[in-house]
Amino acid sequence: MAVSLQKGQKISLTKGNDGLSCVVVGLGWDAAAQRKGLFGKKESNIDCDASVLLLTNGKLAGKQDIIYYANLRHPSGSVVHKGDNLTGAGEGDDEQIVVDLSKIPYGVDRIVFVVNIYQAVQRNQHFGMIKNAFIRIVDNRNNNEMCRYSLTDDYSGCTAMIFGEIYKHNNEWKFNAMGQGTTDPGLSELANRFR
Repeated sequence: MAVSLQKGQKISLTKGNDGLSCVVVGLGWDAAAQRKGLFGKKESNIDCDASVLLLTNGKLAGKQDIIYYANLRHPSGSVVHKGDNLTGAGEGDDEQIVVDLSKIPYGVDRIVFVVNIYQAVQRNQHFGMIKNAFIRIVDNRNNNEMCRYSLTDDYSGCTAMIFGEIYKHNNEWKFNAMGQGTTDPGLSELANRFR
């Protein structure tokens, strides 16, 4: 049974879960209906992009450690992005990232999952226009959902979001539900926070 996390809560992924080496990180969101004219509401076309930052000693070492729609695979093969969803329409995960914990390069201690809105500033879009956002961790061996964090805060004005992170502590992999909004206009500015 999956654990439902609140903002700031942490959970061990490997403790009591012998043999866990590979997880699927699912991220999802929906466009909230926005008032359009006199005749009701309409969903906006918002393109959210999920990305992964691999940090060594808490810092981003180089461009190769940023996995996103234009660089779908880390050189180590430890993190693979399954591709970009341009609309967020439909049920379930909008984007998925496979993380093989057994292949994570030595020294990498944090794997941060971020989402930014493509051309948010130009399109005048923000996370206040998004609903039902979540991140979940699934055991790749049996497809069982281990934990889920649904973002419930009001993120109006935020153009990017740090959803959560998998981190190593005392040789144990854990997940931290973060839900930290930022006003970074794109992935490069968001990544600069970790340099």
